[in-house]
Parts: sequence; C-alpha cells; structure tokens
Amino acid sequence: MAMCAALRRFSSNFPAVLPLLSGPARVSSRYTARGATVWRGFSASSRLEEALRFTDKHEWVRAEGGIGTVGISSFAQEALGDVVYCGLPEVGTKLQPMEEFGALESVKAASELYSPLTGEVTEINTELTESPGLVNSSCYERGWLIKMTIENPGELEALMDEAAYEKYIKSLE
Repeated sequence: MAMCAALRRFSSNFPAVLPLLSGPARVSSRYTARGATVWRGFSASSRLEEALRFTDKHEWVRAEGGIGTVGISSFAQEALGDVVYCGLPEVGTKLQPMEEFGALESVKAASELYSPLTGEVTEINTELTESPGLVNSSCYERGWLIKMTIENPGELEALMDEAAYEKYIKSLE
C-alpha cells in the first residue's frame, strides 16, 4: 500500500522529474505523520551503476569478489545501433588489457570488443546467442558480455569512474 502511494506520488510528478533522470537523480519528498516529519527518497542511480569502471573504448567492468563482469556502455550501444550478433571468446581464454576478445555486429556497423583487465574468461553470456538485443535493452544488467578473473586489481584504478567517463564522452562530441 505504501509502495503504491509512493509510486503514485512519483508518477504524478514524473514530467517534472524526467530531466533529473539523465544523471544520478535523487528525489525526496516530505510528509508529516502524527506530528513527526518523515523524509522519503527515490534514487534513479543504482549501486550497480556506481560500481562500474569504464575504458576509453566504451567497455565497462563491475568487480565482485575477484570476478569482473564486462559489457559495453550505453553510449556505445546507442552508437552501434540494434545488435544482431555477438562474437564472444571461449571460457578459459586469457586476456590482457586492451586485447581484442570479440565483436558485436549491428544492422549498421561492427565493433571490436576489448578487455578492460588482465584475466581469464570464466563465463560468457549465453543469453546473447538467442537475444543479442539485450546489449541494447539492458547493457548494464542482462546484456553483459563476459565474466573474467581479475588478476591485477590495481588495473581497476586506471579505469574511469562514471563521472570521468561522462566527462570523456562529452569531450568526444
């Protein structure tokens, strides 16, 4: 019930909030219940996205427990267009930073994929075989490409955080 009320309050203000959703938006509301002021918040930026590190080739990596999940950025998938094929490496492939490990093909172009880190491929996203469009529709969640070991955690620090990556993208325009 409380969730419905919160969604109703948010959806009624959606046109005013929409411009804020292009970045890490935080919308707060206040109400008074039995004499006490209570603050409620809404965040459009998830912890998932805040933990991402980016390369200048537009790959991202999310590190969790010595394993890096790798995908392409929203900027890259928009530039590429509708992805129709994902060529990914075999499990066990050893990679070096900026080494080509696969390719994405779309209706208008093809693009090579580059490893953000040193490590070994532990898993590929088999969902992309049947649904390569997940790279477009869910690039930071279901559209990930590979998972790999992180042999040198210090390499993560050399990658851009979200704010630096957004600045980098703006410099390209």
